[in-house]
Amino acid sequence: QVQLVESGGGLVQAGNSLRLSCAASGRTFSTTAMGWFRQAPGKEREFVAAIEWSTSTIYYADSVKGRFTLSADSAQITVDLQMNSLKPEDTAVYYCAADRSSVFTTSPSYSFWGRGTQVTVSS
Repeated sequence: QVQLVESGGGLVQAGNSLRLSCAASGRTFSTTAMGWFRQAPGKEREFVAAIEWSTSTIYYADSVKGRFTLSADSAQITVDLQMNSLKPEDTAVYYCAADRSSVFTTSPSYSFWGRGTQVTVSS
């Protein structure tokens, strides 16, 4: 079992920044990837960014490339998401997630999920 706790959500104006943090605990040794998904009202959950631990490769959704930066600490098992130049369309509940799959995926099928943190970007 892996527990994930997100923090850092809030309300910001478009163009501003926000930093999300996620801390993992439990059987984290079995995870192969960790990152962030988001879900807006009436929309499907979508991939934002994640790190593949074995290669330290970071993947970003096209919609956030150049604006969001993921940073990870494998020792502390934390993953942060620095979100810059926020847009109203970034408004969503952001979920931290960790996967046990041997193959990296951007599909919202990860093994473990946090409860989510609301990010609201006003225009």
